[in-house]
Amino acid sequence: MAKNLSKELESIKARNVKVEADKAWETSKTRRGIIAVATYFIFVWFLWLIKSPNYWLNALIPAGAYIISTLTLPFVKKWWTEKIYRK
Repeated sequence: MAKNLSKELESIKARNVKVEADKAWETSKTRRGIIAVATYFIFVWFLWLIKSPNYWLNALIPAGAYIISTLTLPFVKKWWTEKIYRK
């Protein structure tokens, strides 16, 4: 019985480590930067394909919008959890 509980506790601890790592990745600046850079280059490619003028400059708009949205989301999340989600 004690061996089974110990095994279950270790399983829960391992799961918690994984959940904490996943949460840290989701909120990391590295992840945000990678997505912003990828967004930029995808839009550069798309704008180049459709022969848009100034595609290098115009691709900054969606990448910048992504960065701005990630900066405002923590405030929106806090408001949502306090006003809407509260149980």
